[in-house]
Amino acid sequence: MTTTSYLTIARDGEAELEVKRSRFLCTLERVESEDDARAVVERLRRQHWDARHHCSAFVIGPGGEIARSSDDGEPSGTAGAPMLEVLMGHEVSDVVAVVTRWFGGVLLGTGGLVRAYGDSVRAGLDAVGTLRRALVLEHELVVAHTEAGRLEHELRSRGVHVLDTEYGAEVTLRLGVPADDQEALAPLVAELTTGAGQARQVGSRWVDHLG
Repeated sequence: MTTTSYLTIARDGEAELEVKRSRFLCTLERVESEDDARAVVERLRRQHWDARHHCSAFVIGPGGEIARSSDDGEPSGTAGAPMLEVLMGHEVSDVVAVVTRWFGGVLLGTGGLVRAYGDSVRAGLDAVGTLRRALVLEHELVVAHTEAGRLEHELRSRGVHVLDTEYGAEVTLRLGVPADDQEALAPLVAELTTGAGQARQVGSRWVDHLG
């Protein structure tokens, strides 16, 4: 089944927790690739050079095709894995979470570490919120100048997103239609142009807040 929408974070942001004098700073950022995610980790490592650990987890792709985590020196499975579990549990993608820890002198134990790293990411997600991304299929509809204004208004009023309007010998309307609704476009165009117009698919893209 093809993925046509997914959740990601609404904005980049941070949240901080203190557990037995250890500080846990969770940074969440939108990323588009594994290289982007690793660059965020390295940037924060340089920025917070005085911290002992910079544990990370990231999920990338509409279907969460890429998922990685790192304990960065913490006992195996106590940091990156619970961080990744929280991201996947919230079903967010195209996001990297980095939890920077300043050790407070009190050992937390494996269970304490798992809870602290997981809770840090939960707090971060609560702080930044989520939004839905939708796959939009782009279509071009070529119409006469005399019809362009009316058609653009009619299409917008029927819920079709007019992404761009290009004026030449004729007018080219670039339309964005959610992949789930694409079958409704052809009959709608036929109705509004009394059969004279035909929308042609020219591409696709992911967009935020379509609706």
